[in-house]
Amino acid sequence: MAPGHDVYAPGHLGELTQVIDPQLVDAILEETGARERRLRLLPARVVVYYVLALAVFERSSYQAVWNKLIAGLNGIAVARPASSSLSRARCRLGSAPLRRLFEVLAGPVATRAQTGTFYQGLRVVAVDGTTLCVPDEEAVTWRYPKHAGEILEFGYPLLRLVALVECGTRALLGAAFGPDATGELGYARQLLDRLDASMVLLADAYYDAVDFLEAVTGTGASFLLRSTRKRRPSVRHPLPDGSYLTSICAGKYRAGRGYGRLEVRMIEAWMTVTLADGTRRTELCRLMTSLLDAERHPAHELIELYHRRWQVETCYFSLKSTILDGRVLRSRTVPGLDQEVYALLTVYQALVRVAGDLTVTQPNLPAERISLTVLLSTAGDQIVAACGVRPTDPVLLVGAIGRAALASLLPAGRRWRLKARVRKRSSKYQFNSGKHPRTSQAYTIDIQMIKDESIDNPNRT
Repeated sequence: MAPGHDVYAPGHLGELTQVIDPQLVDAILEETGARERRLRLLPARVVVYYVLALAVFERSSYQAVWNKLIAGLNGIAVARPASSSLSRARCRLGSAPLRRLFEVLAGPVATRAQTGTFYQGLRVVAVDGTTLCVPDEEAVTWRYPKHAGEILEFGYPLLRLVALVECGTRALLGAAFGPDATGELGYARQLLDRLDASMVLLADAYYDAVDFLEAVTGTGASFLLRSTRKRRPSVRHPLPDGSYLTSICAGKYRAGRGYGRLEVRMIEAWMTVTLADGTRRTELCRLMTSLLDAERHPAHELIELYHRRWQVETCYFSLKSTILDGRVLRSRTVPGLDQEVYALLTVYQALVRVAGDLTVTQPNLPAERISLTVLLSTAGDQIVAACGVRPTDPVLLVGAIGRAALASLLPAGRRWRLKARVRKRSSKYQFNSGKHPRTSQAYTIDIQMIKDESIDNPNRT
């Protein structure tokens, strides 16, 4: 090997290397059995950082990303592999190290002082699913088939991703993914071990499944979700705030014992949304929760709390639009797709942890004001310049990425507005047709609790 040649030098992520440090990567390679048996020009540690850099620079080619990693290594002789060599190095590495790396980084970020993350001492988390487009290749479609009608197949094959997200910080507590044919509930059950008694889980009506709710309760966590329209609960015990206690069947039927019962609390209210252009619509909001104490958890607080569930949608927007840039995943094999998705999730979580350090140094700063776009762009600049790879002395929580984020904070206060929705293809939600604005608008919302009268009348007070 030539003097001054360092095969490990390209193994960095700029300042993000302080979050994903080489000692951590080496330990994970050892744990997953992915460490090379002989020293190569592309060691396994370097390939891990290269795969992560592919997620940071989604628009760039294999060769362009490698050039970004070595651009700031002045005076150090490094390898200049061809794209085919980089591709083979990814195959040798596999997905196990990236999966384990994400599992290590995944987890809550907020401290007790963080606003928007806790409710009555409970950490607020949300679960939901989304889809990512994968290449239309025979090596992929056997696992990720395309959607098919009666005559033709259409669109890109889809990968279903379900994540458990910490509200407020939008940190990932866990994620599961696979073919779209497996429903969200199937993947959500894989994340139950991430829940505990310190959490309250928010979810939409899709998760109103008795066996799933029973499993959530078994972890010790509480839940608050929007109940399906098909459920017709009976009022067993009215509560002063207008909510009521009831029970739903839980578990399988057992001879001589019947069905088990899960005690829940129902909150029903008419919600009237008035858009800036004067358009109004009224709809029933029915929430179901395991938080049974109406005095400690008033209905109006839970209705407002449920709105935090949309933080998971903001998380997906960051993953799909900010980092992935709306593009189809680049890998053309199933193992490569697994590796790429875990790299995408790992980079996102590393950026969220940088944002978490900022809220520690500035306790009154809401995490929602920190722009992930600025974090990602500055992290990319640090990679190209190879700056901040090693921590300074003394170690500072706020580096170049943090300073850029603090200089470009988002406006204070939440923006209550409806996002424009344009249907690009036939939708299964036909009952929502024509109810969404074509442009983003500010709105006001009026909530009227339903108490003793029939829910069929939306005009009563």
